[in-house]
Amino acid sequence: MKVHYINILFFAFPLNILEHSKNKPSITPQHTTRYTSRVLSEKDIRSTNSDNDPQMKRVKQQYDNRTSQRLLEYHERMKDKRQKRKEERDKNIQKIIEKDKREKSLAEKVEKGCLRCGCALGGGVLPVWGLVSGLWFATLSQYATKTAIEAGIKAGLKEGLENVMKIAKLSLADHTGAPIPTVEMLQPLAASISGDNITLHGIFECINSNIEGLGKAGNYELFSTTVKRMVEKTFPVFNSEYKQQATAVASAVEETKAAEFAAKTGLLSNTIIASVVTIIIIVLIMVIIYLVLRYRRKKKMNKKAQYTKLLNQ
Repeated sequence: MKVHYINILFFAFPLNILEHSKNKPSITPQHTTRYTSRVLSEKDIRSTNSDNDPQMKRVKQQYDNRTSQRLLEYHERMKDKRQKRKEERDKNIQKIIEKDKREKSLAEKVEKGCLRCGCALGGGVLPVWGLVSGLWFATLSQYATKTAIEAGIKAGLKEGLENVMKIAKLSLADHTGAPIPTVEMLQPLAASISGDNITLHGIFECINSNIEGLGKAGNYELFSTTVKRMVEKTFPVFNSEYKQQATAVASAVEETKAAEFAAKTGLLSNTIIASVVTIIIIVLIMVIIYLVLRYRRKKKMNKKAQYTKLLNQ
C-alpha cells in the first residue's frame, strides 16, 4: 500500500507501508514442528525420572554421606590446625612477653643502680671529694709555703755565710795569720736563725750569740771581735756599708723562695686540674649511661605497645 503526502514541500514524499511482509502464504508454515526441544524446563528440573529410581537414590545418598564426611573431616583438621597455631602463637607471645619482662627488669635494675650511683656520686662522693680536696689544697698550700721558706733560709744562710767569710777576711786583712773559721764551722752557729731574720746583719747576730764555744775551741778571738763589731752597728748603717753583700743575701732568699713555691704550686695546680678532669669524665659517663638506658627503655615501651596490640587482635 502506497500513500502520498500532500505536496507541501514542493515534492512528493511516498510512504511504503506493509509493502514487504515476511508472512507470505507461500512461506508461512501451516503445521506444528515435529521435533522435541531438549531444553530443560523448570518442571523438568524439579522432577526428574531418576527421583524414583532406587539405585539413583542410593548413589545420591552415598555421595551426600561421603561429602558430609569429608567436610566434617576437613573442619576437624582445620580446627586442629587453628588450635595448634593459636597455641603456638600464644606460646611465642608468652615467651616474648617473659623475655621482655626479664630484659625490662634487668634494664630497670641497671638504671636504678646507675641512678643510685649517680645520686651517691652527686650527693655524697662529690661533696666529700670537694671537702677533702679543699682540705688537701689548704694543707698542700701550707706545705708549699713552709718548704719555700725552708729552701729560702738554706739559700740565704749559704750566701750569708760566704759573705761573712768575705767581710771577715777584709776586716782581718791587716792581721796576717789570723785564723778564720770555715763555712762548715759557722753553719751550726747560724742554725738557730729564724725565717724572718734572714739578712746579713741577722746572720752576724746569730753567730755572735753562739760564738763563745768557737772562741774556746780555737784561736778565733779576732774573728769574734770582728763579728761583735759588726753586730754593734745598726741595721741601716750596716746595710749602707755592705750594701752589695746584704742585697745578695736578700736576693738569694727571695729567689729561692719564689722558685720553690712555684714548683710546689705547679704540682698542686696539675693535681687540681687532674681532679677536675676526672670528675667531669665521671659525670659525662653517667650522663651517657643515663641516655642509653633511657633510649633502651623507650624502645622497650614501644615494643610492649606492639605486643599489647598484637594480643588484642
